[in-house]
Amino acid sequence: MKHFFVVLFSLLLLTTCKETKKEQPIEETTTTEMTTEPEVPVNPLKDVYWGDTHNHTGNSFDVFLFGTPNSTPEIAYRFAKGEEVESPTTGKPWKLSKPLDFLVVADHAELIGSIPLMYENTPGISDTKTGKTFLAIAPNKSEENMQKLYDILNYAAFDQPNEANLTAKDLVNDFGGEKVTEAWTRYIETAEKHNDPGKFTTLIGWEWTSNNSGANLHRVVFMPQGGDVAKQFLPYSSLDSDDPEDLWAWLETTSQQTGAEFVAIPHNPNISLGLMFAETRLNGEPIDKAYADARMKWERSVEITQIKGDSETHPALSPNDEFADFETYDFALTPDGRRPAPTKADYVRSGLKRGLELEKKIGANPYKIGFVGGTDSHTGITAVEETNFGGKGQHDSEPKKRAHPTGIGSSKGWDMGAAGWVGVWAESNTRQSLVDAFQRKEVYATTGPRMTLRVFGGYNFTESDLNAEMVKTGYDKGVPMGGDLNKTESGTAPGFLIAAMKDPDGANLDRVQVVKGWLKADGTSGEKVYDVALSDGRTDGKVKVGNTVDLKTGKYTNTIGASELKVFWTDPDFDASQSAFYYVRVLEIPTPRYSLYDAIELGIDVKETNHPATIQERIYSSPIWYNPN
Repeated sequence: MKHFFVVLFSLLLLTTCKETKKEQPIEETTTTEMTTEPEVPVNPLKDVYWGDTHNHTGNSFDVFLFGTPNSTPEIAYRFAKGEEVESPTTGKPWKLSKPLDFLVVADHAELIGSIPLMYENTPGISDTKTGKTFLAIAPNKSEENMQKLYDILNYAAFDQPNEANLTAKDLVNDFGGEKVTEAWTRYIETAEKHNDPGKFTTLIGWEWTSNNSGANLHRVVFMPQGGDVAKQFLPYSSLDSDDPEDLWAWLETTSQQTGAEFVAIPHNPNISLGLMFAETRLNGEPIDKAYADARMKWERSVEITQIKGDSETHPALSPNDEFADFETYDFALTPDGRRPAPTKADYVRSGLKRGLELEKKIGANPYKIGFVGGTDSHTGITAVEETNFGGKGQHDSEPKKRAHPTGIGSSKGWDMGAAGWVGVWAESNTRQSLVDAFQRKEVYATTGPRMTLRVFGGYNFTESDLNAEMVKTGYDKGVPMGGDLNKTESGTAPGFLIAAMKDPDGANLDRVQVVKGWLKADGTSGEKVYDVALSDGRTDGKVKVGNTVDLKTGKYTNTIGASELKVFWTDPDFDASQSAFYYVRVLEIPTPRYSLYDAIELGIDVKETNHPATIQERIYSSPIWYNPN
């Protein structure tokens, strides 16, 4: 076998031996027929739309086998639209505090939908060697049987001895390749059914789950086109290749053949074992301009925060950033339970800095990326509010389970963070408008609260532009988040208009910060965090905002902080000869972490969760880059 395939509930372990790569069937087309979307209201100054680009259902084999077989795309969409549903994990009624605007159901492409189809006795699946063996061993979907199948899959994937005497080749032949067509078609039809332009958008996508030697190199892939285009191919999986360059090549070819406009988003660089923002390609060769150009064509954003931790930075990499240690998660997706030390290739801020360094060497920046948040929920419902956290999966879906191992590396339930979603500045809530915003990086990440954030950079702003016309002025005289600024003849420092507003139903704001990275003359890079707006009249960021959380009740008050913070800021350390990036981080006042609510419900000391009682939720804008050349 030519390629390795490793999949899992983020943990692991389905892998095949190398075999000759099989091309996925792509129907010949000469004309791309775009889906026509009804006319919907358009705002040229854009509105923010909230969504999740990373939700898994029972079509992901790990979700199904970890005990959530009733999780379906249908439930996922209804929940995201604000309907009350029966939680697939707990069976209890569950509902978002307010609806989302869009959703990507991004199930693992590897064996997508095969386990549900097997239990439906679908010909071509249930009557294969693997299907018949599995049904004989696990005739019903009891928790014990599901775990048994999961274990067999893991061993078979490695061609290790297992109860079913199956091999990796058996799994691929019986449940892979064209065998996923039925499940893919059903998913597309459900997505089409729930797409309601102007009200709720479904973006068709999947997850490419590369787990190279335990390194999380996963990518979520989606597109603005509808079912007519999506049915022309099958989702590319790590069964085909675990090298992202092969994924990009497939995206290029498939895009040319079908007209699909793909967006690929890497996630969890924090557990990439030094590979997500590396200086070399997966094959060990140095990164060159061709690699950088290909990566930036397909991967213009990164998932900076999600349930399996926050990837902005790590205290060991940013020792002068007092807020760097936020939802740190370092449990590798390997069976040995290791917790590797962080490297510069594992976190987004150091990745951006490395991009500047590589640009000087090879003439292109492979890491010039925007920021999004996603849940990576494996429950089928995108429930990441601290007061309403649905867990990562079945194993941590309820407070009483969260002191125990999750099955994901050596993590336990309370190691998971209740995060994140993405805010998208788009002209309308339609597939094309949303994807266009992702492509220009006019997106920002939240760890949960729906704070509003506008950021513009330019050379002709003044403090007086912080008025009711700020947004129009921002577009007319500058660039929004995700944009580029070039050197002026005078070498003037750029100015930034920044406006942040609290979640209407959430906590007040503590502060607004600008995080800068720059390239030094010697080719190395630096970083600095500026407090540019502080609440409650403070002028020194070292002065804390305070904490109103009652640890006995889990309640807090908005008697501290500010509901809104606006600022015009220029870089006091600007050097016109230095490449740089600037992104904005906005912090809420301290509020209860979900684990405090759990501790109160369980009647235990919050210290038993091994996590802080309170956190400062945050949002991250996509950067604006300054280019001196």
